[in-house]
Amino acid sequence: MKKQIITIALLISSLVSFSNTEIKNNYTDNNKKVTVEFKNVKKGHSLTIKDENGTKLYSETISENGNLSKILDVTSLDEGNYVIEMDKDYEIVIKRFQVSPNQVILLSNEEKVIFKPVIRNQENIVMVSKIEFDQEPTQIVIYFENEVIFSETIKNETLLNRVYKLDAEKKGSYKVFVYNQDRKYSNTFKI
Repeated sequence: MKKQIITIALLISSLVSFSNTEIKNNYTDNNKKVTVEFKNVKKGHSLTIKDENGTKLYSETISENGNLSKILDVTSLDEGNYVIEMDKDYEIVIKRFQVSPNQVILLSNEEKVIFKPVIRNQENIVMVSKIEFDQEPTQIVIYFENEVIFSETIKNETLLNRVYKLDAEKKGSYKVFVYNQDRKYSNTFKI
């Protein structure tokens, strides 16, 4: 009986560790098709393909939860470098691939994760949090009724935590924008 419990515990432990393992298949072929896999996607997340200039070429919204394995036919793409982005709740997973005359190569060593900022408010308090391993500059801009009331650029911080106290007497519409790595994130609220 004791051996069975230990065996079951090891089996469950193996399944749990397997389910937490990042998928790394990065399959390529000579037919200009590439298989990409992303772990823990949810309904509503988005998959996007962009060219090296950032132009969006393809986009789709994920329709179910789980691990996603998708074969992408890229025969219509010109030679060059492209990115596949999985935009999740709190992060963006970026995979790069290269199209050459005879094949598609998924560049697995160039996978990157960008952590999105968390912008929230509680009455007249605004809180902004962000993890930035690349230590890229982050700009925070706060608007009241479409007029800038505060702006700052933060550099060289891995963990950004900011709390801003707004004038509780200024009732109206506020917008908070966070700019980082050529991306814009926002939150709109009223006091």
